[in-house]
Amino acid sequence: MVLNYIWVAFFVIAFIVALCKLIFMGDMEIFTQLVNATFGSSKTAFEISLGLTGILSFWLGVMKIGENSGMINALSRWLSPLFCRLFPDIPKGHPVMGSIFMNLSANMLGLDNAATPMGLKAMKELQELNPKKDTASNPMIMFLVMNTSCLILIPVSIMMYRSQMGAAQPTDIFIPTLLTNATASIAGITTVSIVQRINLLNKPVLIFAGCISLVFAGLVSLFLYLGRDQLGTYSTVAANIILFSIILLFICWGLWKKTNVYDAFVTGAKEGFNTAVRIIPYLVAFLVGIGVFRASGAMDILVNGIGSIVGLFGLDTSFVGALPTALMKTLSGSGANGLMIDTMKQYGADSFVGRMSCVARGASDTTFYVLAVYFGSIGISKTRNAVTCGLIADLTGVIAAIIISYLFFH
Repeated sequence: MVLNYIWVAFFVIAFIVALCKLIFMGDMEIFTQLVNATFGSSKTAFEISLGLTGILSFWLGVMKIGENSGMINALSRWLSPLFCRLFPDIPKGHPVMGSIFMNLSANMLGLDNAATPMGLKAMKELQELNPKKDTASNPMIMFLVMNTSCLILIPVSIMMYRSQMGAAQPTDIFIPTLLTNATASIAGITTVSIVQRINLLNKPVLIFAGCISLVFAGLVSLFLYLGRDQLGTYSTVAANIILFSIILLFICWGLWKKTNVYDAFVTGAKEGFNTAVRIIPYLVAFLVGIGVFRASGAMDILVNGIGSIVGLFGLDTSFVGALPTALMKTLSGSGANGLMIDTMKQYGADSFVGRMSCVARGASDTTFYVLAVYFGSIGISKTRNAVTCGLIADLTGVIAAIIISYLFFH
C-alpha cells in the first residue's frame, strides 16, 4: 500500500505544482512538459529493459551453469552460518544463499551489470519459498534493503565521472563515500533486523563485520600507499579481473562436474529474456511517476524548502546545492548521475558542493528502481515495510553524506 500511495503522490503533487505555475506564473508550457515527461520516461523504461535483456540473458545463463554443476549449492553451504542469522526464514543450505552472495559481492565491487541479474535470480528463488505470492516475505525485504543500501567498496563509476569533469583528484571522495555507504548499509540492515526481530549480536555476524572492517582498513591503506591518481586505475582493473574470473570459474567448475555448460547456459539465458519482459510495466510505472515529479518543478521546491528551513536556524546551507542529487538518488540512478554531473559543472568538480554531490550519490542505491525491478519481476504487489526500511537507509546515507563531507571538505 505504501508503494501505491507514493506512486499516486508523484502525479498529484506534479499536477498541483504545475497548476500553480500556470495560474500564478503564467507558465503556458508546464503541462506540455509534463506530457513530454510521460512519453520520454516511458521510452526510457523500455530502453532500460531492452538494455537489460542481453545482460540478464548472459548472467542468468552463467548462474544456470553454477546451479546445474552444484557450485551454487556448495557456496550456499559455506555461507549458511552467516546467512541463516540474517535470513532465518530460509532453510539452511538452500541454493538461494549462493545467489544472494553473488549479488551482494557484485554490488560491493560496483559491478551493476552483473549484480542486477544475480539479484533477480535470488528474488525468483526467494519467491519459491514464499507462501504468499503477492506479498513480500521477510527474507525478500532484508535482501532488497541490503541492495538499496548496497555496500560498495570502490565507487569506480563516480570517480570516473569526476575525472571527466576535470577534478584535480578524482579519487578524493573515496574514503568519505566508503564511510557514508557503510553507514547507510548498517542502518538498513539494523532497521530490518529490529522490525523482523533478528538478533545481530552473534558470532557469525560479528566475525563477518570484523572481516569487512579489515577490508575497509586494507582499502584505506592501499589508498594511502598508491595515491589518489593510481587508485581509480587499479580498482577498475581489479574489478574487471575478478568479474571475468568468476565467469571462467563457473564454466570450468561445470566442465569438471561433467555438466553440459552450453545447454545450461542457453536454458538460463531464456529465463533472462522472459524476466526482462516482465519488468517493463513496473519500470514504466515508476519512471513516468518520477519523470512528471521532476518536470513539474516539485523537486526544486522540495530542495529550496529544506534550504530555507535550515537557514531559519542559522545553520550553514552550503550543502543545499548537493541535495538534488541526494534526493534523486532514491528515485532514479540515471537522474542522480545527471544531477551529479550538472552540480559539478555548475559549482566545480573540486568545490564542496561538487564533492558532496558525489559522496551523496555513492551513499546507497536507487531504492524505487530496485524495488520496481526486483519485486516487479516476481509479481509482488504488497511490499509491507520494504519501502520504509529502504528509505530509512537512504535518509541515513544522506545525513551521513552531509556530515562526512563537512568533516573532509569544508
